[in-house]
Amino acid sequence: MSALFLQVMVVKNKIKVLVVDDSALMRKALRELIATDPALEVAGVARDGKDAIEKAREIQPDVITMDINMPEMDGLTSMQYILNENPEIPVIIISSLTRDGALATFEALALGAFDFVAKPSGTVSSNLYIVGKEIIEKIKLAYKHANRTSLKNRIRTRSSFSKARDAEDWAKSGADRSPELSKVVVIGVSTGGPGTLMDVLPMLRADLRAALIVVQHMPPTFTSSFAKRLGKACPFPFKEAEAGDVLADGRGYLAPGGYQLLVHRDGRMLRLSASPVTPFMPSVNVTMESVLRAYGGKRVVGVLMTGMGDDGADAMVKIRAAGGVTIAEDESTAIVFGMPRAAIERGGAEIVVPSYRIADEIVKAVHLC
Repeated sequence: MSALFLQVMVVKNKIKVLVVDDSALMRKALRELIATDPALEVAGVARDGKDAIEKAREIQPDVITMDINMPEMDGLTSMQYILNENPEIPVIIISSLTRDGALATFEALALGAFDFVAKPSGTVSSNLYIVGKEIIEKIKLAYKHANRTSLKNRIRTRSSFSKARDAEDWAKSGADRSPELSKVVVIGVSTGGPGTLMDVLPMLRADLRAALIVVQHMPPTFTSSFAKRLGKACPFPFKEAEAGDVLADGRGYLAPGGYQLLVHRDGRMLRLSASPVTPFMPSVNVTMESVLRAYGGKRVVGVLMTGMGDDGADAMVKIRAAGGVTIAEDESTAIVFGMPRAAIERGGAEIVVPSYRIADEIVKAVHLC
């Protein structure tokens, strides 16, 4: 086999990426960044949403990186057109670290985007290399490990956020709840998590006899908006956790980005800490182990869902060994089967079910034990 033929085969096997951004600087930065990995190639660029639709039809890319705020047609609208025609193409949102950027990003995830990467310094980030490794990793994950059926189902149910009740309604419904704490459920999730959580939280019971803690790997500026999104879908009061919050049955808390969420050993009060420093902050392992130390295994339910890496797997092993219930998402629905796979392989998953059955298993673990 000739060297020339081998070179042609390598090029053909590259992951084709369509870069969509209205900034020439950002298009150049993304092109140069993607070119640093021999497994990837920029097959085309688009300067606005309309251009993206045309380029997607012409190029048939394997993955699309999509800006949101663009002239002519924004990224959200463009993505809907593209996914309606080609639901198998994963779209990664390249978003700004602002409140508006966060809200638009969650809307994109609800509409079927695979995942997002936050620009390190605004809409036009000359220092994009800071998140370069994350962008390359997520492009590869989107292409190689994305569950196509799950993505298609996400697109079909994209109105789920808008149909959810207002967070204030849920807060009012739980205003007179007892401060009793029966059990604590900790859900750990990463890549693909925002959409997958929407398969779980709306299906929980309003009278859940447990406090719920969600640990989602996410930038600090995003978690406040994300907590409000989840609060609209959750059947009981749900908020971003703050230092001094007290765990109680029928209440939910999202771990804030940039901190470790811990429980005081001698009580139910939550605290935030800048240590230990881990690759992801908040860390699923750190929160799960803190809850386990505070309440003992029999009062803890650990849940691990879609995400790359193995954060939470070791804690799941400890919870199960201590007599707690552990639930992992099955590969059939996991957008990225990294974290749940690690828990299963290490013996930390007592129950393995698709995402749409996780809520039922949580309710069983809380109410029937």
